[in-house]
Amino acid sequence: MLEIHCAVFLFGLAGLFGKFLSLPPLLIVLGRTVFASLCLILIIAFYKKRLTIKSGRDFKILAVLGIILAIHWVTFFHSIQVSTVAVGLLTFSTYPFFVTIMEPCFFKEKLTFLSVCLAILVCIGVALIIPSFNFNNNITQGVFWGILSGFTFAVLSLLNRKYVQTYSPLIITFFQNLFAALVLLPFLFFEEWEIRAGDIFFLMVLGIFCTALAHTLFITGLIHVKAQIASIVAGLEPVYGIIFALILFGEVPSFRTLSGGVLIMGTAVLVTLKQVPRAGSKNYLWKLILK
Repeated sequence: MLEIHCAVFLFGLAGLFGKFLSLPPLLIVLGRTVFASLCLILIIAFYKKRLTIKSGRDFKILAVLGIILAIHWVTFFHSIQVSTVAVGLLTFSTYPFFVTIMEPCFFKEKLTFLSVCLAILVCIGVALIIPSFNFNNNITQGVFWGILSGFTFAVLSLLNRKYVQTYSPLIITFFQNLFAALVLLPFLFFEEWEIRAGDIFFLMVLGIFCTALAHTLFITGLIHVKAQIASIVAGLEPVYGIIFALILFGEVPSFRTLSGGVLIMGTAVLVTLKQVPRAGSKNYLWKLILK
């Protein structure tokens, strides 16, 4: 549980780098994925795992997953840069809703009435965060990009479940970061940018601690902690991010933003609890609360 909480804490800090860094989102994600890949390959070597890809089909799938990961992170940081950390994190938290809605299409499962009700709650939560339906409003832009970030992360999660089941999560994470870095590398020559020593330091922290180390801790924690419980703990990610944005940048979320965020995060918890075996759900929840 400590490993899971530490990982989620580091995930929550990642959004702050959209404010720390003055670089375009494309270059932030490029730096993040480069440093994450270098760190992950050292972790993989430490655990003596093999890096071989079994087939050309798997290679193509991992490449596609890397591209989707790049889009997810670019839209996430862009959301934060045009609006606030709170808006970016809370609208990204819509991804469990997208997973619930799209799962029947991916796995030929039946869409339930409860899923439809939860979808409506998420829509209400998003509507509360949007101050105006005028796209010139920076918060509205942030909501749009944050939702797109949540959608692409949901697609990434579903494709991981559907296509890549024969590799270690560490191997998958490494190749996704590697391919994301490769697809973003050409933009290095098209973007106008000026990098400082402080930017390199922050990119290293983002890539090594908030990406490689966070994923390793989360994956290691899942050896002993139920995935459903880990998913509920992951709901603290926006909370950590919003608290530190308040302390470091003085960003105070509006009442509408907080109200919509509570509705979105509450729905995300309900979606997660829906996956917990009914007989043991209360015990799992009480254990989480006590810890």
